[in-house]
Amino acid sequence: MTLDLADYERKAATAVRKFWKNREVARQRQIDSGRTDQGERAGVTAGKNMDGFLDLVSSLVRKNGMKDAKVLKHGRVLTLPGYFRPTKIWDLLILRKDRLVAAIELKSQVGPSFGNNFNNRTEEAIGTAVDLWTAYREGAFGEQSQPFLGWLILLEDAPASRKPVKNLSPHFPLFPDFQNASYADRYNVFCKKMVQERLYSAACVLMSPRSATRTGKYVEMSETTGLRTFVTELAGHIAAEAER
Repeated sequence: MTLDLADYERKAATAVRKFWKNREVARQRQIDSGRTDQGERAGVTAGKNMDGFLDLVSSLVRKNGMKDAKVLKHGRVLTLPGYFRPTKIWDLLILRKDRLVAAIELKSQVGPSFGNNFNNRTEEAIGTAVDLWTAYREGAFGEQSQPFLGWLILLEDAPASRKPVKNLSPHFPLFPDFQNASYADRYNVFCKKMVQERLYSAACVLMSPRSATRTGKYVEMSETTGLRTFVTELAGHIAAEAER
């Protein structure tokens, strides 16, 4: 089976450029209107900052034999039933013939408050995965094979996200891979472990500086959590489902 990765590097660079441009446009719009949010929220509240990555996933679906699938990107149609809560709204869903093919979460984090946001992001991601897989086990999506579950985050590449961080754990030692790890390192470890524990089919962390508005520059932390691995796993799942 030959997979088509849909020129993902070029599309990812475009997505990164859109991310930073959308943030800046939203921030400037709020400044002009006199309704500026506090801190970095001015660049977040407009939403759609990660839409370029939604377009990349849509291309993977079309290129790998599933032209009859529904790729849902916006609105209440992104709602799935949960087990520990009634519903969850995802960032992207792929449906085909009443089957859930994939559910994907696309996140971003921009400084300066990397610490609190890291904890919130990780707790949310773990809870979301546990909720979906339990709902799947209990038949929430009918009788079907396991869907692809994906998680991707775009993290600001900045001194504060690269700087080693010390933790206080007065009673028991930290796991070695978290000792003096930067927030970028923590996300890398986090994504690896989520896949190892089968919470997600693939998990990816990309880093990009604010200066990437024109270049779309991004870097990866490791092969395991890199974008090529993410899109390859997704493309493979799509191609397999297309053959069913």
